[in-house]
Amino acid sequence: MSEQNTIKKLRVLLPHWIEHNNNHIAEFRKWENEARAESGKEISLLLEKAISDMEEAGKSLSEALEKVGGPLESSEGHHHHH
Repeated sequence: MSEQNTIKKLRVLLPHWIEHNNNHIAEFRKWENEARAESGKEISLLLEKAISDMEEAGKSLSEALEKVGGPLESSEGHHHHH
């Protein structure tokens, strides 16, 4: 795959990965609140750490998206790839 094609694919994939990551963070937060209320502090703290780690991953993914030129606009030939 040429560098041009790789960058194009990443401009499609990265926004999808960022959104997917954000959905996981939201779900983790929901369960962290449940765990804090019902299961005690240890589980809650581990879920908080996972949330923090996912947020850091999201920052790296966003930075990568910036470096490849931002999301690919649909007028540029947007194809959804997994």
